[in-house]
Amino acid sequence: MEITVVQGNITELKTDAVVVNLFEGVKQPGGGTGAVDMALDRAISNLIADGELTGKEGEIVQLHTMGNIAPKRVVVVGLGKKEKFDEDTVRRVMGGVCRNLRAKGVRKVATIVHGAGIGGMDAGQAACAIAEGSLLGTYRFSKHRTTAPETGEIQTLKLVEVDDSKLAALEAGVEKGKVIAEAANLARDMANEPANYMTPTDMAAMAERVAEESGLEVEVLDEIQMDGLGMGAIAGVAKGTHQPPKFIILRYRGAGDGADKNIGLVGKGVTFDSGGISLKPAGNMGEMKGDMSGGASVIATMGAIGKLKPKINVTGLVPASENLPGGAAQKPGDVVRAMNGKTIEIENTDAEGRLLLADALSYGRKIGLTSMVDIATLTGAIVIALGHVSSGVFGNDQDLVESVIGAGKEAGEKIWQLPLFDEYKEQNKSDVADVKNTGGRPAGSITAAQFLSEFSEDTPWVHLDIAGTFMSSKTKGYVVKGATGVPVRTLINYVLSQAEE
Repeated sequence: MEITVVQGNITELKTDAVVVNLFEGVKQPGGGTGAVDMALDRAISNLIADGELTGKEGEIVQLHTMGNIAPKRVVVVGLGKKEKFDEDTVRRVMGGVCRNLRAKGVRKVATIVHGAGIGGMDAGQAACAIAEGSLLGTYRFSKHRTTAPETGEIQTLKLVEVDDSKLAALEAGVEKGKVIAEAANLARDMANEPANYMTPTDMAAMAERVAEESGLEVEVLDEIQMDGLGMGAIAGVAKGTHQPPKFIILRYRGAGDGADKNIGLVGKGVTFDSGGISLKPAGNMGEMKGDMSGGASVIATMGAIGKLKPKINVTGLVPASENLPGGAAQKPGDVVRAMNGKTIEIENTDAEGRLLLADALSYGRKIGLTSMVDIATLTGAIVIALGHVSSGVFGNDQDLVESVIGAGKEAGEKIWQLPLFDEYKEQNKSDVADVKNTGGRPAGSITAAQFLSEFSEDTPWVHLDIAGTFMSSKTKGYVVKGATGVPVRTLINYVLSQAEE
């Protein structure tokens, strides 16, 4: 979909469909919607009066113009209650309406700038949200299908604005929104790929492609190099698979050498998780192709950062491996040594993601990262705690935690903080090593985060558990069934906010 900004009157634009809006409870539409209403002899007002158009969020009402104005169709979308209106409302309604129009075979769409008038939103923010929602909502993964989709794609989306003083801000907003949405969709693509098409080697190749496209530095460590660094935790996970593990490093140097802030993004990259010797139940195990969603989000975010070019240094770290029950696989009761020297008793081989992150966080400390955010589909326990609505967040630095939560709020990605009280560390104590890799069922997400804290140590650190939000079972708004791309947009916002500080 090509998204552009044009100046003009939306009633005079020759296109397949124009999108206007209505807040819930409004009886007489104004702005762009009012202009279209007048041009159509108050057709929209009549629908409101008859109760066929209410403005409820997500409502879509279509009118054929019969040649009375240049567009073939007018589509009125409901924005819901004005007091609840925000950027995420724009994303949701644009995702839904673009998908609706695509299903009708519409190829050329124009829209007023939702929120930039009566909504009181900055023009650039509104344009960014429109671009994000439209691209996210029309995403689909059909790479492995041999038949073409029943409907083609929307070819063009034009944001129409009368006031030429707003055009530059709108264009900048569209470009930013496109970069953000395309990054989230890349993470979706990676997580939706079958595991035989997204091995650790494939993941490293994707990182190299992203680096080339976005002007990043990239380095991929192999087994020998990881062994030389003492990454015994990653090596333990990889013992059961024939696929060699990879340690992916992406660097963006927007602030140059000598900067006092060098932030790290660390993503779990388990490209398929069978549970290892502690084998998972067979039901829905195929979803574990997405157990590398944290790593995918880091690669995609780094690509977006390379394109947006904030003045800050960012390093992305992605330890990647399969977790399979081969004859050489590590066993419950084994002990491995992480890069920072701490020994780990393997109580459950299905608690493997935290082992990869243990070495990655240790590496981040070694290279002098000043703060780290790790992202992982880490625990089923977070789904019990928060369901599929919110990701969980933990950390040792409250300012950093609140920065991430705030970035998520801006993105429309919900994040909820859970505690890291010292008492929970007791569950991770081992009789034979420094720490166990699981603290049992009680407070499972918290004890997993406490385990990671052993390796982030005193570096400011935040842990995002996305096990409940990395996949969606249904399509709604700009969320499409399958991989969600969470938390790419949060991470981009977080990095940009850190650069502004």
